[in-house]
Amino acid sequence: MQRALLPCLLLLVSCQKADPPPLSGYVEVEPTRVAAPLAGRLAQLAVQRGSEVAAGAPLFVLEQDSEAAAVRESRARAERAEAVSRDLAKGQRRDEIAAAQAELDAGRAALERSDSDLKRQSELARQGFVSGANLTALRAQRDADEARVQELQARLRVARLGGREDAREAAQADALAAREALAQSQWRLTQKTVSAPVAARVEDTLYRVGEWVPAGSPVVSLIEPGAVKLRFFVPETQLARLTPGTVVHASCDGCGPAFDATVRFVARTAEFTPPVIYSQGSRERLLFMVEAWPKPADAARLKAGQPVDVRL
Repeated sequence: MQRALLPCLLLLVSCQKADPPPLSGYVEVEPTRVAAPLAGRLAQLAVQRGSEVAAGAPLFVLEQDSEAAAVRESRARAERAEAVSRDLAKGQRRDEIAAAQAELDAGRAALERSDSDLKRQSELARQGFVSGANLTALRAQRDADEARVQELQARLRVARLGGREDAREAAQADALAAREALAQSQWRLTQKTVSAPVAARVEDTLYRVGEWVPAGSPVVSLIEPGAVKLRFFVPETQLARLTPGTVVHASCDGCGPAFDATVRFVARTAEFTPPVIYSQGSRERLLFMVEAWPKPADAARLKAGQPVDVRL
């Protein structure tokens, strides 16, 4: 009886499907290449390859003597423009206004004297003691003193008003332009000191201290945990099982226990297309690239270019 059951058991085992082989892939990183928007000689390099940096930590400094001088010049121009604008808004100085007031007081005193003389001589003229010619001269003097007082009053008002409206507006515009120029100079100066945009590991430093760095050329290459991904290739027959959000299982040699990764990208085109006819065999040769991201803790164990096995 046992001999009769043995062939059946072997047949049953042989009918069971074996687990599909794992999909081949590798680890890829997307580095953050940090550069300055301005050119300059590398003055300081605060990090070295393989070190860990926190967000906001200093990375490198380019020479900034020219930018610092431009800031000082722009600040001096802005202070001068502001002073001119304030001066035009205030009008003349206090002593100048006091002198104009004193001159007006003297003019009023002269007007009172000439007006008093005119009244007295007019009374005498009615009594016949003064000639009409003398009275005419006194009246002319009184009118001249009155006109003088009106002139001095107008000058005092102008002294208190300050500069003309157009002049004050032009001075305010100059002050605004000077402040904007100062802001630009300060921005250029700050761009010569570059900090880490994120917490990451320094993958590479591309220049040495003293070398000339062109504008926009990366000086430090950073790799943050979220920049590590798995890239693997899926046959056309299994493509329907993978969509963004699908969790796959991955393992590799020397990186510890297996881990999960989440699919974010599935290629729309095949990496290899057989010619002419898509037979059943040729469809199995169609490979589509898929990218999946592991958790940051798992990504820290992986190295760029490391082979991985992925199972669905």
